[in-house]
Amino acid sequence: MNDDVRMRGFAKRVDVEVVLGYLAEHSKSLDAVRVPLLECVGRVLAESVVSEVDVPGFARSAMDGYAIRGEESFGASPYDPIRLKVVGLSLPGRPYRGSLERGEAVRIMTGAPIPDGADAVVKAEVCEEAEGIVSIAEAVAPRKNVGAIGEDIGRGESVLSAGRRLRPQDAGLLSSIGRAVVSCVRRPRVKLVVTGDELLPAGEKPSGARIVDSNSVVLRALVARDGGTLLPFEILPDDPEVIRTAMAEAAADVVLVSGGTSVGQEDHAPRILSELGELAYHGISMRPSSPTGIGRIGGRLVFLLPGNPVSCLAAYEFFAGPSIRALGGRSRRWPHRRRSVPLARKISSEVGRTDYVRVAIEEGRAIPLATSGASILSSTVRAAGAVVVPRELEGMAEGEIVEVLLYDEDEAEGNAGRS
Repeated sequence: MNDDVRMRGFAKRVDVEVVLGYLAEHSKSLDAVRVPLLECVGRVLAESVVSEVDVPGFARSAMDGYAIRGEESFGASPYDPIRLKVVGLSLPGRPYRGSLERGEAVRIMTGAPIPDGADAVVKAEVCEEAEGIVSIAEAVAPRKNVGAIGEDIGRGESVLSAGRRLRPQDAGLLSSIGRAVVSCVRRPRVKLVVTGDELLPAGEKPSGARIVDSNSVVLRALVARDGGTLLPFEILPDDPEVIRTAMAEAAADVVLVSGGTSVGQEDHAPRILSELGELAYHGISMRPSSPTGIGRIGGRLVFLLPGNPVSCLAAYEFFAGPSIRALGGRSRRWPHRRRSVPLARKISSEVGRTDYVRVAIEEGRAIPLATSGASILSSTVRAAGAVVVPRELEGMAEGEIVEVLLYDEDEAEGNAGRS
């Protein structure tokens, strides 16, 4: 699609589901890279991991006590304890070097290697040692309180599967089997192109007819949440050649353009995308974010996100976020926690259009906020989350149970930041 829609608007809009299908086709997992163990948490495994060692690699004590031959304790009781000679000590990392003979015991600590000749550990609580002799008041069977070789992980065992997003405990397991590096899906490199002669850098104060850039702040955090890596960034003027150079960034896997993407006189990005590659879709049947554009430059996905803050957020969540996650090997599914609650009042929509509606949750009910006004960023701060109204519905009735995509990771944090 190469039509220039500036100052003319959209002749038609494509359904959200059509765009999602296109993106699913063009956002497969990236290639694998070698990642140091200490940097692997949060990354996605590119291949299954098989242990080359047993864990533990030696029989070890499960408690503090005395290593003995189990059969020698048979018949022991508080009234008739068994007495054995204590011949040494086994500590973690410092095993007893001798071999246990009949009538002997070795004092042992939790995690220490079981001495040769011993096959059981009797707990310290039922033992009493004096002058090199330990009195044992309770019998223990062979293998009692002994962690066997490979009890945790066996040599040749598959311990982690490809596609798993690594957690802290997974990294601990990898360390336990001696893996110094791990093969992970490469993180998508994201080029952020924010344009607008009216924009001031984040952190400055609004002045005159100029406004402070907020979209890049939101997008940076969302890209980080979704596992992407941002390339160097700066706000660009509404200069077609400057925008062209930024959009053609060869190092990027994904290009996010915010601003200059709609149908205004200074909205150059759609035309530039058509010239550099493919503008597959421009104008989507959704609210907000209908001016969103989707396409590719070579193998790079390009998202033309509206400049209005709420529209930018919605377009990212629907299209860019799932694609960045998929490129990095993660699920395309939205990462939000979900909560089902009744609507406090109805939501009006249109059949054939998908709506992204911000809602607050008060007294267990969802209250729609600012269903119009895509520039009202504060509505996303007041909101606990969003409700998506699918295209086949013309709205949702008061009292209807809806699923809220929650913005906060912990519901206890709530939406108390603005009153």
